[in-house]
Amino acid sequence: METAASLNDSGIALTEANRPIDAIPLFRKALIMEPGNPLLWLNLGIAQHRSGELDSAEDSLERCRALDEDNAEAWGALGLLHYEREQYEEAEFFYNGALERNASSSSLWNNLGVLYFTEGAYGEARDCFERAVTIDPNYWDALYNLKDACAELGDGRAASEFERRLRELPPPRR
Repeated sequence: METAASLNDSGIALTEANRPIDAIPLFRKALIMEPGNPLLWLNLGIAQHRSGELDSAEDSLERCRALDEDNAEAWGALGLLHYEREQYEEAEFFYNGALERNASSSSLWNNLGVLYFTEGAYGEARDCFERAVTIDPNYWDALYNLKDACAELGDGRAASEFERRLRELPPPRR
């Protein structure tokens, strides 16, 4: 028998297998069974985002947030969505909201740092990347970004050190 949980699990597996379009109907079917489940709204929003349905993704993620104001993943996903739309003030708002709810997320710190780097705020970017690396010392993307921020700030010694650390790590699998 299909349950909302089994549909959710299958939808997550499809989304992770880069088949978000196939996952969306499963999340929608699960939401018919449990329309007040914020996790289903979150996962639908993520799948919609990955399939390029940005307006629908925003609606689903906002629905998740309305049901669970403290869901840091929804806040972070909205930050990423607004970043991709080049709506940087909104992205910063959502990233900061996510970090208020989960300050121990290295990926959220890295994403906020990328936003600051994009805006040319290299000092703020460096601070965020350093927070990410403090949480996860082997976070390849954050180390790479930290190296670049240091270079932009003229701190060649630190940039060289982070370059050395990157060479010691295997590159991330994409």
